[in-house]
Amino acid sequence: MAEEEPLHEWAARRDRRRAAEREMTGTRRAVPLADGARASHVAPDAPRALMEWDGHTWVTVGVAPNADVAREFLGHVPAPALENAPDDRPVHPGFGPGRGRHRKP
Repeated sequence: MAEEEPLHEWAARRDRRRAAEREMTGTRRAVPLADGARASHVAPDAPRALMEWDGHTWVTVGVAPNADVAREFLGHVPAPALENAPDDRPVHPGFGPGRGRHRKP
């Protein structure tokens, strides 16, 4: 039978795991102040409460006027603009002009 792990080692391992989980989920949060859905794509112009975790509770540190400002607070970097516009994309080899069985005459 395997020897049991001492309680103080187990507690230290658990505390390390919990701290890592807190870091993974983040220490900042943006909560919509509008009624209804909470998703940013549903109400992008709704104001958001900006909150930070102080180790015990979520503390309000400000208000963002819209979702874009809230994303900056959260540290989300906007995606870089594509060099090619959507019209400049290369044509897929199977979708050229012509008549195929699946196309109407």
